[in-house]
Amino acid sequence: MKNMAVVKAQTYWYGAGVDADRGRRVLHALRLYHLAETDMRRRTREAMHMGDNEMTALRFLIRSEGRGEQVTPTDIARHVGISTASTTSLLDRLERLGHVERMRSAADRRSVSLRSTEVAAAAVRAQLGDMHERMMAATAGLSDAEADAIVGFLERVAAAVDEVDPAAGLRAAG
Repeated sequence: MKNMAVVKAQTYWYGAGVDADRGRRVLHALRLYHLAETDMRRRTREAMHMGDNEMTALRFLIRSEGRGEQVTPTDIARHVGISTASTTSLLDRLERLGHVERMRSAADRRSVSLRSTEVAAAAVRAQLGDMHERMMAATAGLSDAEADAIVGFLERVAAAVDEVDPAAGLRAAG
């Protein structure tokens, strides 16, 4: 027989019943994945001697370069959500670590674009390459229908989380 405190805690957020039990299992697995990914990102940042904003900026730069896009410090500031002054400090740190190069435009010497270095690409590949291969291996064998169901679920969960208005909860409680 289940402990009543555990049952009460489980039904507080999700209710009772088969659908709630199934949903709880799925959301628990999603939380476990999120915790594992968060821990992996922390270990990667530590191994590369970077903070969260530096890693976010570097990943954005590398992804943008992969799409053939030129990136400016303003693009980094917008993506990371920091001021231009903070962006300058962030780029200084990435430059000192050998991950980023600033290049002046030949047409407009005031304009600066950014480029990741081979050191950065090699470090990211070394840190994340095996993990990406293991994640792709985990998807091997999924049918199109299974993949569609998982993608649809994750898109719905992402939309549900994006719709959260923290201020609404504070207004309701106050």
